[in-house]
Amino acid sequence: MRLTKGDPAPAFSRPDQDENTTSSDDLAGRRYVVYFFPKAFTPGCTAESCDFRDRHETLSAAGYTILGVSPDPVARLEQFRAEHTLPFTLLSDEDHSMAEAFGAWGVKKNYGREYEGIIRSTIIVDETGTVDHAWYNVRAKGHVERIARELEE
Repeated sequence: MRLTKGDPAPAFSRPDQDENTTSSDDLAGRRYVVYFFPKAFTPGCTAESCDFRDRHETLSAAGYTILGVSPDPVARLEQFRAEHTLPFTLLSDEDHSMAEAFGAWGVKKNYGREYEGIIRSTIIVDETGTVDHAWYNVRAKGHVERIARELEE
């Protein structure tokens, strides 16, 4: 089930790239951006993550915490974060339960083949824990620019 504006954001607790636990409780009273990406080190996921990196200062100044989420193991996320100098937290969702809760897990089609996986998505949660924006099936490149424009309005 996909989230829409006004829905309560799902609770979560996941390990980050440093093997620390990050939870929705840690973010209570804060605004945050959660973006789901299929796999670290792939061209699209790298481009999207680097776009978030390049917009991190602007989003942070506007009061947003950025969280990247993928089904990659912690060690891979640690390498990905270090290699691309990502200044925000990456969460490991190996069992994809967080992606499912946020509506970012489902059937995908690639080169005529159907399979289940991460649907590239971005959810913005306000300080009350309510979904403010939700985008699904987004393009890796250019999506962060769109988010920044909409948040500035």
